[in-house]
Amino acid sequence: MMNLTILQQNMASQLPDVELRMEEPLEKHTSFRIGGPAEIMAFPKNRRELQKLYQVCASLACKPRLLGAGTNVLAPDAGVRGVVVCLKDCLDGVELLDETHIRCMAGVTMARAAVFAAGQGLSGMEFAHGIPGTVGGGVYMNAGAYGGEICDICTEVEAMEPDGTCFTLDRTKAGFSYRHSVFQQRDWVILSAVFALEPRSELEIRARMQELLRRRKSSQPLDLPSAGSAFKRPVEGYAAALIDQAGLRGFTVGGAGVSQKHTGFVVNLGDATAADVRQVLRQVSDRVYTSSGIRLEPEVRIWSEEGAL
Repeated sequence: MMNLTILQQNMASQLPDVELRMEEPLEKHTSFRIGGPAEIMAFPKNRRELQKLYQVCASLACKPRLLGAGTNVLAPDAGVRGVVVCLKDCLDGVELLDETHIRCMAGVTMARAAVFAAGQGLSGMEFAHGIPGTVGGGVYMNAGAYGGEICDICTEVEAMEPDGTCFTLDRTKAGFSYRHSVFQQRDWVILSAVFALEPRSELEIRARMQELLRRRKSSQPLDLPSAGSAFKRPVEGYAAALIDQAGLRGFTVGGAGVSQKHTGFVVNLGDATAADVRQVLRQVSDRVYTSSGIRLEPEVRIWSEEGAL
């Protein structure tokens, strides 16, 4: 029988309707397949449970960490204390608002949103079809691919304060820039986003998505666990080219390495730890800087080990 921490006891007693898993391995919930146990992992089923969860966390002076599909997160090997909230099955649903706008809940995958838009004969989300995260994560990171970004199509975002208060921001206040949004500096929870799209033939839209999917499969190491592009695009040049030029294709530390197929990816070769991945990211950045004078910054969200179990 597991001995529950004080926080676990309090959360369980105050949230009897919310699914709570104690000491849940984060490796089961991240695309890297890396990460130790979360003291508490919460799986709210709807907005009401999410609001109650946050209110209880506030009353216990516990700041939760958010996890969507876990496709851009490196969780620490030792795990994390406190609460991790998994949103991907909580905020669900896509709807057509009018002839050119759709609303997507934050837990919807980017691929599903793109397919829904295509089915409505609306173009603009084709780039998102191959992004393996959720709409919430996409807005948070201003995700992009193949020349498109969330900021190009997002008109407003609905979010929630830590006390459960909901509000709406228009795109001018979302602070979008390359792989950045205002949500990275706030404790807000993204609930949904509205996207403005353009009418086009569904056949043309689906053909474009299939073309991008073929390009992705042919160039990216989709057969190995990773968090997608490991580094942000530098002001000068391209991360993958700079890494290749530094002679780092296939470079490894422990079970983590630079992909042989696409040097912009750091992959889990089978038994990588978070420490291995961090070391690869650090050494690649240092060696690229030495060879080119350009410092690469991680695009992967590296969860701090502060408070680790």
